[in-house]
Amino acid sequence: MSKVKEERIFTFGSREITYELIYKDRKSLGIRVYPDCKVQVIAPSQTSESTLAIKLKSKAPWILKQQNEFLSYHPLTPPRRYVNGETHLYLGRQYRLTITTEEEEKEDVVKLKRGRMVIYTSNQTKDHLEVILEKWYRIKAQEWFEKLLPICQEKFSQKHQLAISNCKLSLHKMATRWGSCTPKGKIILNPELIKAPKGSIEYVIIHELCHLIHHNHTKTFYELQDIIMPDWKKWKERLERELV
Repeated sequence: MSKVKEERIFTFGSREITYELIYKDRKSLGIRVYPDCKVQVIAPSQTSESTLAIKLKSKAPWILKQQNEFLSYHPLTPPRRYVNGETHLYLGRQYRLTITTEEEEKEDVVKLKRGRMVIYTSNQTKDHLEVILEKWYRIKAQEWFEKLLPICQEKFSQKHQLAISNCKLSLHKMATRWGSCTPKGKIILNPELIKAPKGSIEYVIIHELCHLIHHNHTKTFYELQDIIMPDWKKWKERLERELV
């Protein structure tokens, strides 16, 4: 039986790592890092404090690397005010917001015109503008993600003779992730990702498709990602630089 969960902190260099410690009847000590950066340590019941400290110190670089990897998926877009002149991203490009009540459109509509993102609406309250734009972004996200998923799948068969098929696409707004996948092949993407360049969107999709083969961020996972998308680091950096 497992003992009561206990939250602890250990120091590695200048960093403090908080972790949840659970003792269980098992032979080896295991460490897990979750997408929200939570660290869980599951140790054999008779593990001594010295053994635990040695193990944690040896695994600290890996823990920090995993946390940094997950943090690269954490969208931290600053709050929007939805006012004229404010910049909004779409496919990696900045657009100046223009809000108008012109009679060109009878219903609420969003259009891109010469570097501007124009919202036609008679209701210019912040809440209403936010709803209009989020709905537009979601529609565009569905269109683009459905177009890019089969293109990314094809790269696996072309470059690694791996058939990645029967994947289902789902959109879900997530506070701390750009994407995720399930063991049954559902690829879940954050609609906010539509604001990133097309190459960055492909990187996230390929990253999740690689997880269907290698579930953790192991050496073989990154080797596969390198084969499928040799320039993935460039697009990952753009994603982090422009949207995080």
